[in-house]
Amino acid sequence: MTDSPAASNAESHTAGPGLPEDLKTGHTAVCGLQYGDEGKGQIIDMLSQEGFDFVVRYNGGANAGHSVHIGDEKFALHLLPSGILSPAIVNVVGNGVVMDPQGILKEIDGLTERGVVIKDNLRISERTHVVLPYHKKQDELYDRAVSAARGDAHAIGTTGRGIGPCYADKALRSTAIRVCDLMLPADRLREKLRYIVRVKNAVLTSLASLCGAEFEPFDADALTDEFLVYADRLRPFVCDASSMLRDQMAQGKRVLFEGANATLLDIDHGTYPFVTSSTCTALGVYAGAGVPGGVLEHVLGIVKLYTSRVGGGPFPTELSGDIADQIRDVGREYGTTTGRPRRVGWLDLVATRYTAAVSGVTGLACTGLSVLSGLDEMKVCVGYKHNGQTITTMPADADVIAEVQPVFETFEGIGEPVSEIRSYAKLPAAAKRYVEFVESFVGVPIRMVCVGRRRDQILHR
Repeated sequence: MTDSPAASNAESHTAGPGLPEDLKTGHTAVCGLQYGDEGKGQIIDMLSQEGFDFVVRYNGGANAGHSVHIGDEKFALHLLPSGILSPAIVNVVGNGVVMDPQGILKEIDGLTERGVVIKDNLRISERTHVVLPYHKKQDELYDRAVSAARGDAHAIGTTGRGIGPCYADKALRSTAIRVCDLMLPADRLREKLRYIVRVKNAVLTSLASLCGAEFEPFDADALTDEFLVYADRLRPFVCDASSMLRDQMAQGKRVLFEGANATLLDIDHGTYPFVTSSTCTALGVYAGAGVPGGVLEHVLGIVKLYTSRVGGGPFPTELSGDIADQIRDVGREYGTTTGRPRRVGWLDLVATRYTAAVSGVTGLACTGLSVLSGLDEMKVCVGYKHNGQTITTMPADADVIAEVQPVFETFEGIGEPVSEIRSYAKLPAAAKRYVEFVESFVGVPIRMVCVGRRRDQILHR
């Protein structure tokens, strides 16, 4: 790390005191329990100061956006793990990630310009699948084609980063490119891309025709030349990451696993089909990083004390009007990746209890309390009504979720700012009542409450 302002902040701004001793041992996974944007980056950045040797991204791609605030500086990370600002930690892009080489190099260059040294502290699995330009085009055309065929209400709301098509190619196998393929001799990579591009051009031409869009076929040789340049720059970081992690864990090194997106966007357990294309829960750690099952001692679920969502899909507690505008503006609810306004609503505890159970969460970290402190009252959803029946679990059918009527519990508002408070005990009584109701309903202890976005605004319990 250099002596730039960014570097000195990364070294000098530490988390607030009081992290319990039990969280300073063993391997830990951090995953979001809502629709993303819960504040995972802040918690991972703080935990990375507590004796971890590795931070590992195990799922997702550049559709994730983790923000880390150090002092007055904000760092937006999409593919790089959130421990990259800590020079002593090795950050690993696991095999469960789909990586855009141009995107990760742009991130590396951007951080380097701000004084962050990225060299021996980054590793990329050779088994990681690669996002190519035709994946992004397929994302765009496929969403448009589905909308044209069925209507806009059925659009998934993709970020257009090529994530879904890349994961689809991973399952199809014959049209997939992995990082190890980028490391091949140029003629072998060129041969592989020539037949893949031929298939892709045929598919994309058909999709463009269906939705009335223009499409210019990709040139396999031009793509090869472009990606060979990326490959040369990425080569020093590429390794058999799974073997490295297993070896290091056997030697007593500690690993922090970073989940991207969130459980309600999980491909199996989320509000399908309005989900992302990877396993976002702690269940994805083992396959997405290549480590043995059962190694996790802690699973920390991140919960924002209200809810936000980007894109299409059901959202039972969604708000509109003045309260929604206030939460969105105070909470800066605009996408880290896309910049688009997020939908906002009250905290849904039916969904949170479900998502905590899916990942086997052992502790919660709550964010967003300072955003609620200006409201006259706060609500949480404690049940659903559907066709005259009370539902206390998460329905599998997204149409049913969209139709439910939330049952709310109302709480007194927090009448004073909380962002300068540095002890949980000193929070206003209304804030503690709200937090402790969440803990009781979900049935998992709340270990941290955040009153802002910096490391020193995390209150430990």
